[in-house]
Amino acid sequence: MTSQLTAADHRRDSAGLTYIYPVLSRRAGGLSIGVNLNTNNACNWQCIYCQVPNLTIGAAPEPDFALLEAELRGFLEQVQSGDFYRRFQVPEAQRMIKDIAISGNGEPTSAPRFVEVVELIGNIATARGVFPGSRFVLITNGSLVHQPKVREGLKMLNQFGGEVWFKLDSATDTGRRLINNAGQSIEASLNNLILAANYCRTKVQICLVDIDRQGFIEQERRALLDALMTAKQKNRVSEILLYTIARPSLQPEAGRLGKMPETVMQSFADELRLSGFDVSISL
Repeated sequence: MTSQLTAADHRRDSAGLTYIYPVLSRRAGGLSIGVNLNTNNACNWQCIYCQVPNLTIGAAPEPDFALLEAELRGFLEQVQSGDFYRRFQVPEAQRMIKDIAISGNGEPTSAPRFVEVVELIGNIATARGVFPGSRFVLITNGSLVHQPKVREGLKMLNQFGGEVWFKLDSATDTGRRLINNAGQSIEASLNNLILAANYCRTKVQICLVDIDRQGFIEQERRALLDALMTAKQKNRVSEILLYTIARPSLQPEAGRLGKMPETVMQSFADELRLSGFDVSISL
């Protein structure tokens, strides 16, 4: 039996594996191989647009390194042989590994022995010839970057030519509580963003979501722009990934959410570009 993989399907079990899941990523523009360390659906934030079912507050469990290694080696073999592409009816134009992304069902940097996870993935992908041709990405809310184990992980990521995608959806206390259920202040988040950029190439990912049909509130727009300018001036953080929701939220606030209009997205992107940022948009 075959199924078709689409950009709307980000199920973590689509390949029948525990840690590894395939995604046709809008932002990556092809096959993204996800690594889900939060197999317990636990995260220290609870973003209102999150598609993780039964999301709970917590951290990732101890990784099963033997299983992770077996799954990644086996999956890369299926992809590189072409069997995976045929089985999931992936269009010819998208039959390429664009990246391996440590992401998943919660904050991945909360995993114990995080640096060892990064090293394992990097070594396997390099041996299979995936790196350096494809990207090695860490998708994170950045809240734990100040921890020594996470900083060591970023150093290791950098050794493999990797990059960090650092979440920054709001720069106001009200917006961060509403959108991310985050207690961390914007000042602490910016400090971690600057710290991350000291260790590894870092891009800021911003999800603009229309809540209660209010659009992009002016206070939120101005605060985000000011925060980004601060980061840019302090540490040359200049790359931004701007996107809006594409799949239904599985959180209680789902009914309040809508896609941010394309005109609003383009307008903010233009404003950021005028301020010296390199911006890409996924609608």
